[in-house]
Amino acid sequence: MRESLDEPVSIIWFYNAKSRSMQPHRMSWNGQDYALGKIDFWHKTKRGDILFHHFSIADREGQAYFKLALNTDSLQWVLEEYMTAQDMVVEYGRVA
Repeated sequence: MRESLDEPVSIIWFYNAKSRSMQPHRMSWNGQDYALGKIDFWHKTKRGDILFHHFSIADREGQAYFKLALNTDSLQWVLEEYMTAQDMVVEYGRVA
């Protein structure tokens, strides 16, 4: 089940000046720590004058999938959505 949350989370992230890229590394949420894997998708949005960076990323074990947002004004992270591995369903086929 995909859940919409908008809950604050603690994130350890790295910035690489050479490649000018950032990578969320570890997340603490709901009393549990998650080692994060590679970023699957990244995009930006604006709400008024505030820029948000949105990341879709799974944990390294592939047991959970998260959508995170970084508020560039306050530098606060929010967990927007999550899914567990058992809820992830991939469907292939043509829509007529």
